[in-house]
Order: sequence, then C-alpha cells, then structure tokens
Amino acid sequence: MDQSMREARHFEGLVDGLRAALRGPERFTLNYNAETSTFIRFNKGKVRQAGNVQQASLSLKLINEGRHADIRVTLSGEAEVDQSRLALALQQLRETLPLLPVDPYLLLSAESWQSRNVQDSPLPDTAQVLDEIRSASHGVDLVGFYASGPISYGYASSEDAFGWHQANSFNFDWSLFHSNGQAVKASYAGAQWDSQRFARRMQLAREQLAFLGRPAHVLAPGQYRAYLAPAALEEVMSMLSWGGFSAQAFASKASPLQKLYAGDARLSPLVSLDEQVSQSLSPAFSGEGYPRQDLSLVRHGMADQQLVGSRSAAEYGLQVNGALPGESPSALAMAPGTLEQADILTQLGTGLYISNLWYLNYSDQPAARMTGMTRFATFWVEDGQIIAPVNTMRFDDSVYSLLGSQLEALTVEREWLVSASTYDQRQTASNLLPGALVKTLTLTL
Repeated sequence: MDQSMREARHFEGLVDGLRAALRGPERFTLNYNAETSTFIRFNKGKVRQAGNVQQASLSLKLINEGRHADIRVTLSGEAEVDQSRLALALQQLRETLPLLPVDPYLLLSAESWQSRNVQDSPLPDTAQVLDEIRSASHGVDLVGFYASGPISYGYASSEDAFGWHQANSFNFDWSLFHSNGQAVKASYAGAQWDSQRFARRMQLAREQLAFLGRPAHVLAPGQYRAYLAPAALEEVMSMLSWGGFSAQAFASKASPLQKLYAGDARLSPLVSLDEQVSQSLSPAFSGEGYPRQDLSLVRHGMADQQLVGSRSAAEYGLQVNGALPGESPSALAMAPGTLEQADILTQLGTGLYISNLWYLNYSDQPAARMTGMTRFATFWVEDGQIIAPVNTMRFDDSVYSLLGSQLEALTVEREWLVSASTYDQRQTASNLLPGALVKTLTLTL
C-alpha cells in the first residue's frame, strides 16, 4: 500500500469515528493537511543543510444550531492515539460552543460528494538533482533552497462529503551572486523534473550574472519602455490577488479592481485570467466543503467571474463557487501571447528588462495603482542588446496602464511559479504567467 492510500485510510478512519461520536443536532467539518518533504539549502554552490519533515494535522469545526468553533490537532499517524486526540478536541469544542453567539453568515455545504485525486508523478531523484545543480553552478556563487515531496489534503463533513488530494511537486529557488554583491534570482518548479528546462533556466541566470559586472547605467525618473519577466509580473498579480477577485471585497467597495468589475474600466484585450484548478497542484475542493472548478476571472480584458466563499454568499445573496478563505486565487493562470522568447530583447528595443520586483504596495488602491522597487537583475537595453545593469529604482504605475493601455505583448512561453513558502508547511498555490512587454513604465526615483 502506497503512502497516499495509507494516509487516506487513516483519515477515513478518523472521520468514521467522529461521525459515530456526534450527538443530536451536532455537525462537523474536518480538514486534513500533511506533507512529507525533503529540504536542502545551498551556499556557494554546496549543500550546507539537508533534512526531511513529515507532519500531519486536522482542523475540526463543530457546529450546533448556528454556533461553531474550530480546533487544530497534530496527528501522530497511529490510529488509536489520533482517535483519542480527536475525541479530546471534540469535547473541548462542545464546552466552548455554549459561550459563543450564533453566526448569521454561517453557510455550510449540504451536498454529499466524493472527490479523489492523486497526482503521483515520480519525484526527481535527489541525487540526480544535486548532481545537476552542482554541475550547472560550477564556478559561480549559488545560494538556494530546494524543497520536494508530496502534499496531501483531505476534507470530510457530517453531510457525507469526502475529498482527498495529493500533489507531488518540487521547487528550487536560487540566486547567483556577483563578486560586487549584485545578484540574479531564479526559480524552477514543477511536478516532473526536466533536465533541459532546468539547464536553460540556469544558463539564462549565468548570462545575466555576467552583465552585473558592468558599471551601472544611471536613469532619471520618467517613463520607460519595459519588459517584465514572469517573476516580476507575479509580484503585480500577487498584489491584485489581495481582494482583486474577491466578491466580498467588491461588495464592500474595497477591491483594487472595483472599476473593472463595475464595468467602468478594462484591461488590454490581450489579458485573460483564470483560476485554473484543474491543471494545478491545488485540490478540487475548498476547506469549507465546496467543490472547486475552473473559473474565468477576466476574459479579453473584461471582468468575468469573481471568487465567492460561503460567507460572502450568505451576506450578499451570491452563489458559492468554492473560493478559498480570503477569496484569493490559488491557481492563477494568464493566457499566453505571441511574443517569442528569442525576440524579447529585439521587440523591447531600448528600455528596461526587469527580472524581479519587490516591496510592492498600493499607492492608490481604488485606481489599482502600485508602487514598488526593481530587484536583482534589472538591465538597460539599447537596440535589442543588454548594455548595463540598472540600480534599484522605484516605480509607481496603474494596472490599468501596465496590463491595459500600455500593454504591447505577452510571451508565448509561460513560467509556472509555485509558492516557495514553507511557513507552517509547504504550499500548493501557483501562478502560470507569461512575460509582459509594456510601452511605458513610470519610475519615480
């Protein structure tokens, strides 16, 4: 019996015990989270720390006549021990519920459904990965972090809903440092290791590293033609994801895309955005017990669907579509364009090649206007040739400009950017994004 099946059966056993322990009108939802991960840290191209983490936990919600409370339980993997821990957690919630008010926006799924999805593509052999990283980084100062392994999610409820999801993935996040302290940042993530694809990513980073030794090109504040690499565009999309596609944020007039969803503004017809659950690492069910499907968020620059969680549905009379807490996308995908990778510098002509952005925030949230800094490998390009690195600069511009009136092209090739966060546990959130060529980007200092 493989690991995923053992985990699933262990979870099913806990669910059966919980259902048998319910009293009268009590209802429950139960979420399972687990990972078995390999972590490796690199410094100067060598392994400095390696380890493995195996952990699993449950989040139990008990509901009784409109009152509800939650508790988290760490699991041991032993059936008897975990049944005992879950029984104790159930008793603690029973004692807590009478002290709480009725929740007017509690909306539980009454559906009985089954969902099982095991993405068990063979993970890359760690020894092979280490050999390829060592070979590709020969002669350069590489600092990086590699994580790999299966992540599992489970859901069950007193309404006989049951979901199980496992996704195998890896993520290698690294920087190459020049002797002058400048660095190029890159990443490679996926479900199946492709040696040639990794080699191309590393080669691009090494080529950019060579340009960092040149004297910096000094720019004055102003508007410049620019290319945003997928990693830079991801920072913009991550900011938009904080409420941009949320039904609750729109209803309370706090969405940065308020004008878009109200029909008062639009993006470029080149921009189409989907919550693409079916082709991601994310489970096809939410922690609230609602099945998730692919959603069209923006279609050819025009607003389409929004992410609707149960509380928004209850408060504003909407239909739940399985949005995660916070109503942010977890599998955002932007449609590709027609700009070939080999033609990026030629089409840019003269302007900025921006590999990364950081420290983003809103300077005018209702106008979807952001400010932030260029980061790592940002270069000045003239006549399709990289001339010199550019020191850190601050930009301030609107999404309605960057992905609207000033968007010239998107690349054919898209990069799959998987969350590198390991806070609490590894994540399955991802962005599938092209690069973006814009006619003008405003630099303020």
